[in-house]
Amino acid sequence: MNIFWFLPTHGDGRYLATTTGGRQVSFSYLQQTAQAADSLGFDGVLIPTGRSCEDPWVIGSAIAPATSHLRLLIAVRPGIMGPAVAARMAATLDRVSGGRLLINVVTGGDLAELGGDGVFLPHDERYQLTEEFLTIWRRVMSGETVTFEGRYIKVDGARLSFPPIQTPHPPLYFGGSSPAAHRLIAQQGDLYLTWGESPAAVAAKIGEVRELARQSGRSLRLGIRLHVIVRETDREAWDAARELIRYVDDRTIARALKAFSNSDSEGRRRMSALASRPREELEISPNLWAGIGLVRGGAGTALVGNPQVVATRMREYAALGIDTFILSGYPHLEEAYRVAELLFPLIDHKMDKVSVARPLSGPLGEVVANSHVLEPATRTLE
Repeated sequence: MNIFWFLPTHGDGRYLATTTGGRQVSFSYLQQTAQAADSLGFDGVLIPTGRSCEDPWVIGSAIAPATSHLRLLIAVRPGIMGPAVAARMAATLDRVSGGRLLINVVTGGDLAELGGDGVFLPHDERYQLTEEFLTIWRRVMSGETVTFEGRYIKVDGARLSFPPIQTPHPPLYFGGSSPAAHRLIAQQGDLYLTWGESPAAVAAKIGEVRELARQSGRSLRLGIRLHVIVRETDREAWDAARELIRYVDDRTIARALKAFSNSDSEGRRRMSALASRPREELEISPNLWAGIGLVRGGAGTALVGNPQVVATRMREYAALGIDTFILSGYPHLEEAYRVAELLFPLIDHKMDKVSVARPLSGPLGEVVANSHVLEPATRTLE
């Protein structure tokens, strides 16, 4: 499994939808979170995009020299960015980071946000624009000089002077739940990224995209975006889940639903449907909880339980062919440590790059009575 973490550039805290327990997300905090993920052995970090977030390219560029192996999953935005400019940005950051850039293709679904950024195309036309964008972007990144005239984009002699490290280009991660998204992902994506739904629902989406890719003579890797609430016991985990939405009241949910109604995203519609149940019925599948989706845009489901249970649920997704898990938890700094401590020993995840396994000095954990150095503990999947 490839395990990614998340940089909370839109805010962080111990509770959702309240300033209680909130924290100021400064650059030093984001750097601290990224460095924690880097040292703990996470394979990469998702840097979110949108007007509620700090700019992901600026943050990614600043994080790159502060980390060593962490891969940076950063969005390109067709319709907002030109493909040749986006290619130069990607090639530069790929070189600056030593070949650690991953591309998250985001067409966008929030109509108010898209309008503010100057994009007024309907849903399916945005994917047609994205197809033109990626056709140009991929060719430019591959070293071609491109002249192209489509319905939405025209370029004349677009090219790169300095290529990326990764050839022919950094991998394209691509999410989407609509037929238009699935068709384009099958044709141009490298990894299909789904939000967390029940294994049966995820299997259906994966099956459709895989078949479309097969028809195009292609194959895709698979990933899933989930929150995670893992504790030593199930009871502690579910208590933590309920505590996370402690301050989420009906008025706040109504405000969120009104904001969500501005979206024509099929994925957003599916997340809202999962979170539309009474609070006591938000476990939509064993250990899969939709409570975060009450107020959060984007991914709204979390795996909840003890380490053995959460690892088992992850293995169920892995059995569908998913090899990349993009996880997050509140607050993100502390939860990065908790996930690494509780989950990593139970899943098929290489730990040889974790700096804590090669300490410069000092023990793992506190020396007992100033005399006895502890041996590393091992966990087994029960």
